Amino acid sequence: MNSLVKFVQDEFVEKKEYPQFGAGDTITVYYEIREGDKKRTQFFRGVVLQRKGSGSTETFTIRKMSGTIGVERIFPINLPALQKIEVNKKGKVRRARIFYFRGLTGRKARIKERRG
Repeated sequence: MNSLVKFVQDEFVEKKEYPQFGAGDTITVYYEIREGDKKRTQFFRGVVLQRKGSGSTETFTIRKMSGTIGVERIFPINLPALQKIEVNKKGKVRRARIFYFRGLTGRKARIKERRG
């Protein structure tokens, strides 16, 4: 049964090419929003907290500060509305999931930039 699901995902789910990114990176995600019969592109720029899953079921979580309120959004990697992903900064972190980042404020919430 598992191989059947994998076969269907490989054959019928279209894959888009996105740049490599991981936890701690600051990225901008451009996605399409439909309002009635109109379409517009909106972007969400923030720090990647985690990448979760594999294959066509992979998701990633982004956190940004909107004023003093933290806003998190989870995007599936194969969302049809995703147009492009830009990596703005590569962050130097030692964990794959940086949930501790939620509790940090001010200068403590800075992530060092990775060289290279």
